[in-house]
Amino acid sequence: MNKLFLGDTFEILPVLKDESVDLIFIDPPYFMQTEGNLIRSEGTFFDGINEEWDKFGSFEEYDNFTIKYLKEIKRIMKKNASLWIIGSFQNIYRIGNILQNLGFWIINDIIWKKSNPTPNFKGTRFTNSHETLLWVVKNKNAKYTFNYKTMKYLNGGKQMGSVWEIPICAGKERVKTNGKKAHPSQKPEKLLENIILATSKPKDVVLDPFMGVGTTPAIAKRLGRKYVGIEKEKKYFDLAKKRVEEEKVVENPLYKNVLDIKPPKVKITDMIKKGYFKENENFLDKDENFIFKLDKNGKLQGNSIHKLSAELQNKINFNGWEYWYVKRDNKLVSINKIRKEYWKKETGYEHINRCNRQYCHI
Repeated sequence: MNKLFLGDTFEILPVLKDESVDLIFIDPPYFMQTEGNLIRSEGTFFDGINEEWDKFGSFEEYDNFTIKYLKEIKRIMKKNASLWIIGSFQNIYRIGNILQNLGFWIINDIIWKKSNPTPNFKGTRFTNSHETLLWVVKNKNAKYTFNYKTMKYLNGGKQMGSVWEIPICAGKERVKTNGKKAHPSQKPEKLLENIILATSKPKDVVLDPFMGVGTTPAIAKRLGRKYVGIEKEKKYFDLAKKRVEEEKVVENPLYKNVLDIKPPKVKITDMIKKGYFKENENFLDKDENFIFKLDKNGKLQGNSIHKLSAELQNKINFNGWEYWYVKRDNKLVSINKIRKEYWKKETGYEHINRCNRQYCHI
């Protein structure tokens, strides 16, 4: 753990143990198939992807390359691990087909909308302003991690959608050599932050088998995860190694997924024993239209608080903790509020409804 490997991913992946990784991000060669030079409208050359590692002799060769690493990836994934793989129109549909043929299960496809895309210099097609990420698991029965509340918080309190608008890597974030970008396809840190925060837990192992200049392991380290990175190009590996060594772990409760930590289950009978409720105490709805007495078994007229609250509202199910109240000093008090007091005093768990902006600021 917490190690970077210099070498061919097809030689190093087989060394990793079965079911040893929690999260994988793959930024593979796209097989761009570009020919000639890209020239801006003012006549200068654009430094696109024209590296040997992105060149393949045919679609069949690219498919075999993809199948080979995905089989190894599936072997080392834990049963509930997540895999993210990114691509563009040149390759993502081939990869999606291969993933399904290998038995992976697709959870989402995410559109990375680039707020500052590279224009189409020749004006012969639409500007390619997005890339696609596939979030997949080993099979449809996997109980994968998804930190829903964390991502909702990061999206300003709204459920996060499948289109992420993030600028392409630029400025100080861009790793450079002699003033020029070191890697042609370095991904933005915000993209990896979203992926890691959404689908992993603190101390989970994050793997990048084509790590380039080390964005994935650097962000994994920053967010308190373990990391494994593989890169065969020494010029990229050296930059990644330096970058990861200089990265600091940031202490932030949001990075620890505090919003998504599930509270311990509470039985009403235990709360009766501790004196938080009393046998034969009245349970009321907020309008005091329905009043039922609590029996020693934690039931209301023989029903659970959940079943009875659902029946009274003609619903299939409902969370009774959010429906019932009791009288305290002649005032209605939600039993959910009393449950939170029980959590804090009896279990040490403090319920968090939301992150304070200053406390959890990124």
